[in-house]
Amino acid sequence: MLSTLQVVSNPRPAQIPQEPLLQVSGVTLQYKTTEYLVTATSQVSFDIHAGDRFVLLGPSGCGKSTLLKAIAGFIKPVEGRMTLKNRQIDAPGPDRMMVFQEFDQLLPWKTVRQNIELPLKLNKRADVARSAEEIIERVGLTKFSDAYPHTLSGGMKQRVAIARAMAMKPDVLLMDEPYAALDALTRRKMQHELLQLWDKTRFTLIFVTHSIEEAVLIGSRILVLSPHPGRVRAELNAHQFGPDSQNGAEFQALCRKINDMLFEH
Repeated sequence: MLSTLQVVSNPRPAQIPQEPLLQVSGVTLQYKTTEYLVTATSQVSFDIHAGDRFVLLGPSGCGKSTLLKAIAGFIKPVEGRMTLKNRQIDAPGPDRMMVFQEFDQLLPWKTVRQNIELPLKLNKRADVARSAEEIIERVGLTKFSDAYPHTLSGGMKQRVAIARAMAMKPDVLLMDEPYAALDALTRRKMQHELLQLWDKTRFTLIFVTHSIEEAVLIGSRILVLSPHPGRVRAELNAHQFGPDSQNGAEFQALCRKINDMLFEH
């Protein structure tokens, strides 16, 4: 009698959770003024994964910018630790690049290409011309590679500033309230430019703001911090929203929820 051979298909392997790119664990940050020792944050913890648009949101004085400076390596925690790719952050490095608030910090006497090539040359990177050409193409500036900054719109200057930082191939891009001084219309255009650029390149972004609507629009994840000293109030997902979501009920409901968190007392 022939036995029936039962074939059991191998179960699909369980998906391995993605290792966090950057980890902040129980971090307390302090700085000195002329009169006081200020505790900016108290035991803040969060993880950031590759491709996140991670927003630090909270009222003025809650330690958002101080946290960003610590991630950049300019401030050392008095408690807790920060790691990038499992290596402790002890100093600034090209794996974390800052995009400053003023995009007019591009050198006006250099073209788009020359501005992007500059940090590569200063850091003695190999094949400067090809690396610059690749990033110029990725951010959609090929037709403007020989243009000077004064001929560019605000959104294009932002792309050049981001491209200059990304040319170094950092693990994380840091932006500290880049649109705080802009009028509402220009701010909206720049936000949309940033989202379009992220959609093309999927860089990892840490973005500081005190605007609730900007946080929900820009962030795929939002860390809400309490008033001084900054502590974690909540971590929220906002990846479902885009530039066309701002008038939607779900978008506005999340904004109200965050508003209640920040101002309940």
